[in-house]
Amino acid sequence: MIDHIAYAVVFGCVLALGLPLNAVSLWILIRRHRLKSPSAVFMINLALSDLLLVLSLPMRVYFHATQTWPLGVQACVWITMLFRNNIRASVLFITFIGVDRLLAVVFPLRSRHLRTTTNTWRACGLVWIFILAVNIPESIEFSRNMHRCNLTLCFVPSDCNPSKVAIYLQSCLVFILLAVNVVSTFMVSWKLHRLSESGQMTDNKINVMLIFAMNLLMFVIFFLPSSLALIVSSDVAMPTVCLASVNCCFDPLLYYFSLDSFWKKKDNSGSSSLK
Repeated sequence: MIDHIAYAVVFGCVLALGLPLNAVSLWILIRRHRLKSPSAVFMINLALSDLLLVLSLPMRVYFHATQTWPLGVQACVWITMLFRNNIRASVLFITFIGVDRLLAVVFPLRSRHLRTTTNTWRACGLVWIFILAVNIPESIEFSRNMHRCNLTLCFVPSDCNPSKVAIYLQSCLVFILLAVNVVSTFMVSWKLHRLSESGQMTDNKINVMLIFAMNLLMFVIFFLPSSLALIVSSDVAMPTVCLASVNCCFDPLLYYFSLDSFWKKKDNSGSSSLK
């Protein structure tokens, strides 16, 4: 009972903070920046993913507060999918943001033909197609398992309902993209160090590195624990799943630092390499 109350409080706080933060962030990104850069497009899709997560939280709060589930199996399946999709979409969009910054800083001229708004929308479209392709078989298996095990409560960790293939796929995705972020961080740090040694101005160096540091922290704190816990045991999954939901409250910080670093016009040649 105490665990359920704690989960209800955490999910309620995430709902109270995540909804206005991401709604405002999405409005600012669309209204003010008008899809002018690849970063803006990736961030709009990340904010949309976070909003979908937030929309799934009211029923989680209700369930943990009352320990009853009145909506049936299919509602449970789709709300669970919305929640899982946030982790999958977030790790992909956060990595794309990091790779975009890597190309802008390390390969500013050679990457111009790649870093276009059209290519960015294509990448985002592929992300959502991939998520949908995973959702369809996962939802069918999840629904069948709940009926087979006669489960009447939603969001209760059980060895009966997870899709093992989807869980392993998600874990592999998180580990691979974490490696990509580590390599990107190292390469950008090396490039900025070289720019500083050559006397070129890098006014936004701190903000650039903050973005990569935040990306790594997101993976280590929010995404890795839940992915590992689902593999190890369903008994330890719920606290890490609860922790993973908090990521949507921190993504607006990523938007803030990116806006400050990359969407201002700079006059000096060194700073222009960071755009």
